[in-house]
Amino acid sequence: MQENLDWKSIQTALLKNGFVIIPGILPTQQCETLIADYESDIYRSVIDMARYSFGRGQYKYYAYPLPNIISQLRQYFYQHLTAAANNWSARLKRDDVYSDNHQQYIDFCHAHGQTRPTPLILKYGSDDYNALHQDLYGEVHFPYQAAIMLSDADEYNGGEFTLIEQRPRMQSVAHVHNLQQGDAIVFAVNEFPKSGKRGYYRAKLRHGVSKIHSGKRHTLGIILHDAK
Repeated sequence: MQENLDWKSIQTALLKNGFVIIPGILPTQQCETLIADYESDIYRSVIDMARYSFGRGQYKYYAYPLPNIISQLRQYFYQHLTAAANNWSARLKRDDVYSDNHQQYIDFCHAHGQTRPTPLILKYGSDDYNALHQDLYGEVHFPYQAAIMLSDADEYNGGEFTLIEQRPRMQSVAHVHNLQQGDAIVFAVNEFPKSGKRGYYRAKLRHGVSKIHSGKRHTLGIILHDAK
């Protein structure tokens, strides 16, 4: 994981736009290792996306105890996003307060009946896609999450990461990105404070992946709250 990043600038962009791209969070070797682990027995469940009309493709949720790299990534993003999360809460006039300790936050999730880990790895092939959605798993949610591209861009065509920004009484805006191997995109799980003429308003975000034309694509999802 990258250290010495300008997290102040990253948080400023995240609060303003609802998302930010961070190049090269993971090295190539770590990306390849995570892909190779896809067939191992370290997951709590396997989801066939077509079965639930989520799109086409497959994803797997990691089980507790999480692999070291997944646990480290969760703590890494939580540590660097807590200040933005508290600012998010203040701008939206919410009562949520996020401590600096991720385990305390997970304990809070568990106290609200959300005990299942949510980090996941997704696998897409030709004609697969992920329908627009939000990763809300219960009453409690951390306002930001991350997706990390594990595959090399030469290994697939299509499969753009897509964010749809829904604005009240205005048309929606699409943000489409081609991520490189090891890049992370951090984005709002549900909504973010958008600056308007009368202060901040709530802009909703949904995310998905456009259709894969050919090849294979793997992505890692780091969600910081647990699920019911």
